Amino acid sequence: MTTDKTIAVLVQQLADILLAKGWRMATAESCTGGGMAYHCTQLAGSSAWFEGGVVCYSNAIKERVLGVPAQVLCDHGAVSTDCARALVEGVQQLCNSDVSVSITGIAGPGGGSADKPVGMVCFGFQVKQNTWTDIQYFTGGRTDVRHQSIQHGLQELINYLLTIK
Repeated sequence: MTTDKTIAVLVQQLADILLAKGWRMATAESCTGGGMAYHCTQLAGSSAWFEGGVVCYSNAIKERVLGVPAQVLCDHGAVSTDCARALVEGVQQLCNSDVSVSITGIAGPGGGSADKPVGMVCFGFQVKQNTWTDIQYFTGGRTDVRHQSIQHGLQELINYLLTIK
């Protein structure tokens, strides 16, 4: 199955769960450049469950639009679970969504370091009032890292939502 097909299947699964609960979703995306929102809105009828998203590539937008504290960016950087948590909380508040995801990482090919290598991606997830973060290390080129990030974000939400009655 192609990457786009895999993502489309995950989006459909997520849509079905959100529709059944009557919940809406939002995204805050940095390294994926709005890719998750794009794939979500590729599904016809997504306006019934997808609220919106923010492409927050620059630190200034992370701060101004989503309320990431400057101190978080200074102390931990944009690629950190602290930033991912602030992003997901900010987008959930901004969009008044029930479910939100944030993605911030280093897609490459440059920009990595020993502490934060290319392929390191931090995620924030919020379902109602429950918030958690995750770090993944993906391989491949820029497009591969971005696609793997989108897939992981969708799958993580699906897995969590399936545990809620």
